[in-house]
Amino acid sequence: MHKQSGWAAATIVAATMAAGPAAARELVAFDAAAEAGTVVVRTAERRLYFVNGDGTAIRYPVAVGKAGKQWTGYARIDGKYLRPAWSPPDEVKRDNPRLPDVIAGGSPSNPMGVAALTLDRGEYAIHGTNRPGSIGTFASYGCIRMYNQDVADLYGRVQVGTTVVVTR
Repeated sequence: MHKQSGWAAATIVAATMAAGPAAARELVAFDAAAEAGTVVVRTAERRLYFVNGDGTAIRYPVAVGKAGKQWTGYARIDGKYLRPAWSPPDEVKRDNPRLPDVIAGGSPSNPMGVAALTLDRGEYAIHGTNRPGSIGTFASYGCIRMYNQDVADLYGRVQVGTTVVVTR
């Protein structure tokens, strides 16, 4: 994955946000103890919350890890990437040996979608998807999938170092 310049990032994020409705995300009451700017993923709900710090959060539907692939705990965002190339992790490659070693960013077959926020915990990321029908399900190897317009919105709200809390 490679980082984009600020101008390129703003252009891609703006174009993606204009490309589809943002109806999936919504402002909701959020009373859990979390600092403003924290990302909270509730696996059982298949929802991601961006905490505003005023008793509200922006709630996004997501796909989460399938049975045996879920994790819980704390992580930090350690990278922000637009139109990232994707190299399947070893476990994914073992299960799907026909996958190429790399799928170019922007390719319709790239499962990372328009943006990825990598986490400092293994090979996990919060990312867009080329399979929007998977949102709301248990579908991944541990990554958090979002609609492309939603990951573009979240991309603009978070920084490298943002805390991510994943709960059941």
